[in-house]
Amino acid sequence: MSDDVFFLFLQTLSGPVVQLNRTSDSGSESRGFESRRGHFFFNDQSHRMKIAVNTRLLLKDKLEGIGWFTYESLKRIVLNHPEHTFYFIFDRKHDPQFVFADNVVPVEIFPPARHPYLWYIYFEFSIPRILRKIKPDLFLSTDGWLSLRADVPQVDVIHDLNFEHSQDFLKSKYQNFYTRFFPRYARKAVRIATVSEFSKQDIHRFYHIPEEKIDVVYNGSNAVYKPLSEEEQASVRQQYADGCRYFLFVSAIHKRKNLANILRAFERYKKEAGDDTRFLVVGARAGKQDDVDEVLRSMTFAQDVRFLGRLSAKELSQVMASAHALVYATLFEGFGIPIVEAFNAETAVITSKVTSMPEVAGDAALLVDPYSVEEIAAAMTKLATNETLRQELIQKGRQQRTRFSWDLTAQRLWDCVMRAI
Repeated sequence: MSDDVFFLFLQTLSGPVVQLNRTSDSGSESRGFESRRGHFFFNDQSHRMKIAVNTRLLLKDKLEGIGWFTYESLKRIVLNHPEHTFYFIFDRKHDPQFVFADNVVPVEIFPPARHPYLWYIYFEFSIPRILRKIKPDLFLSTDGWLSLRADVPQVDVIHDLNFEHSQDFLKSKYQNFYTRFFPRYARKAVRIATVSEFSKQDIHRFYHIPEEKIDVVYNGSNAVYKPLSEEEQASVRQQYADGCRYFLFVSAIHKRKNLANILRAFERYKKEAGDDTRFLVVGARAGKQDDVDEVLRSMTFAQDVRFLGRLSAKELSQVMASAHALVYATLFEGFGIPIVEAFNAETAVITSKVTSMPEVAGDAALLVDPYSVEEIAAAMTKLATNETLRQELIQKGRQQRTRFSWDLTAQRLWDCVMRAI
């Protein structure tokens, strides 16, 4: 069955049964929604506004770029605006840590939306149904998805349009969904927030959305990222890199992140330098990575590459602050949070001269062509042999980082919401 036929078929169906509830910390008091075989009753406290929020990416111990944006911005908005009620809509059992204050009502609805068909069911049937029960003043979605069938003002946070630039970044089933529905989401939104001027211009150019309808809110950096003492750095290097200095890559690993080319560059650097520098990779693999595996099999210095998987924020902050440099030469970014995290950890940065990365890095990083193994390797060599340059970049990073914080992001996102109401 083609996607077109499937989505048309779904439109003939009624929405799924939704089960929602909230209890107080004691578990004795019910508040919000309850459902028994599709019958709902509503028990709400009086607040000036009700705002429903798509929080399906708030997953315990699994926060990544958009998840961190959701967590950091919503936590601040909720605490800064106790006069309003926020309905956090999850697609599975939520963790209590994401209920940031008493003015948050967690709502769990079906189905877990982790596949294009389930995305459609979730956003075009489950979300409209629960919004009819909540009757919010606005629906805010921090991950780009909206509901085309919901009759509620909606604000959409579209982080980037990487799928409009290349068909190589995603599997075809995801690519087809994004290119089919994201233009519609952009047109449906009352206002759009995005995370860089680059992404704003992309949304305007691809979807013909007026620039005045798009607000740039930027990203921030977790407060846990900060510099370490020399003694602390030595301890981290001993733990993760046999006491050697190391270059660092941080990201979920998929083709857009360009890890294969970065590893080729590290191999070239090692052959020229002949030193004991290591290369640490932090991040979970997003599916099969044939190109990365092929490069590793061909490398002479593959034993100097360490895959650490996903680390906690505290662990990653320590690894970041102890790195000789962050190598973040990816092919496409709507923002590039690790760049700012490195600035806050006072670690030098190598990043790409394409998409949003020059905007975020300013003059505080070495900019390279991500398709050029030679340029990436040359940047590694510069920072390995020129300590004056490395310290200059760290100093410039101290200034550049002041442009980005989650406090600023939260305020800008709230301003966007207020313009939509």
